[in-house]
Parts: sequence; C-alpha cells; structure tokens
Amino acid sequence: MIKKTHSTMPNKKKKLICVINKRLIYVFVTSLFITSCSKEDQAISPRLNTSNESVINYFKEIALGFEFGDASKITRRWEGNMKIFIGGHPKTELLTETNRIVDEINELSSTEFKIEIVDDTLQSNFYIYFGSGSSYANIFPSLSSLVISNFGLFYIFWDNSNVLFKGYMYIDINRATLIEQKHLLREELTQSLGLAKDSELYPESIFQSSFSTKTTDYAPIDRDLIRLLYHPKMKVGLNQNEVDNLLRDILLAEQ
Repeated sequence: MIKKTHSTMPNKKKKLICVINKRLIYVFVTSLFITSCSKEDQAISPRLNTSNESVINYFKEIALGFEFGDASKITRRWEGNMKIFIGGHPKTELLTETNRIVDEINELSSTEFKIEIVDDTLQSNFYIYFGSGSSYANIFPSLSSLVISNFGLFYIFWDNSNVLFKGYMYIDINRATLIEQKHLLREELTQSLGLAKDSELYPESIFQSSFSTKTTDYAPIDRDLIRLLYHPKMKVGLNQNEVDNLLRDILLAEQ
C-alpha cells in the first residue's frame, strides 16, 4: 500500500503541473491578444485634422464671453429670429451691404434662426443705427463714454437661459471711411450673434482686433465659427471644456 501510494503521487503532480502550465500559456496568449486589440483600437481611433483643431481653438477664443464686463465665459446665441430695424442716415451702399451680410449669415445657419430686416420698429428686436456717435449717445446715454473712441459698437441682452433676445449697434458714418463702415457693420453684426470677442490671431478674420485690418468679407474660419455656433447640435451655456468636446463630435462627423 505504501509503495502504491508512493508510485502514484509523482504522476498526479506531473498532471497538475501540466494543467497549470496550460493555464499560464492560455493567460499569456489572451493577454497578448487584448494588448494587440487595444493597440489596434488606438491606431484606428479618428482624430481631427490640423485645420479643425484650429477652428476649435478659435471658437473658444471668440465665442465664450465678452471683451468687457464680467459675464461668464460660456456659449450664447439667438434661438428666435433677429429682426433688424435700421435707423439713422444709412447710405445706399450700407443698406446693400447689410443685406449681403444678412444673406451670408442666414446661409451659414442650419438652425431655425434667421435674420430679417423689418420696417416697423415695434416688430424689431435689434436696432442698427447709422450716424454720428453723439447722435447715438442721445438715444442710448449710457454709451456716451464709449462712442468717443469707438466708430462701431454693439450691445446685446440674454435671458436666464443664456439665449440672446435683444440688442442694438451703431456705425459712425462721419468719422469712418466707407470701407471702414462696411468692415464695422460686418464685425459688429456678427459679434451680436454671440461671437463677441476679438483676436490678434488671424489678420484676415472679421474678428481681428487690429483696426488696421479692414476686411469686408468673412475668412473661411469665420464662416466655420458662425455655422458651428448655429449648428443644430450646439447648445447655450457651455463652458470651454464642454464646447471643446461637442465641437470635436461635430467636426469628426464631418471629416
């Protein structure tokens, strides 16, 4: 009996070792497979191209907050239509330019938001004044100090949900040249959409902070900012991190 027990134990041990070795091999192979899949997933995960990365960075620089004041740095935009009433003493060229800008913005918006020009001030929620700074200050006395050094200004209002619903702006037709008036008209109206800040980054951009740039057309990146702010998936009240994630989703789907 003792010999029998002694003779059977080595066989059992060998069998046990064999099973363990098989398990170790199986675990090792499985680990390699998982690691390989993980590396493949990383390799094929979509990434934004350089151009779209630039669009996101510029959007965050322009669309969050304002140049002045302590308003929170979040997204804001119009949900209802902007209805413009034009006052003051606009030249024919400026009326034509206003219509051109409105058409371009409406074309870039893929939400229900549209801009329209109305003849009745009671139907309007946005006022454009073409005239002198002093005349504009008579209408809006609180802006008296600002018109002294600014040939163009905009002022917008938003509700508790951060939706824009009212505003007004002016273009000085006495101190600014016609080209400057057209530039300011496009800049101030576009900023009134919720793209309210300036930047030194792109000389050709309508948001260029230097007044030495007097572009009267949108740069391609300007068009991207407008269409993204008025994209169906865009939301108001987003901070920098939230809007970054959302823009990546939108732009990745378009690549």
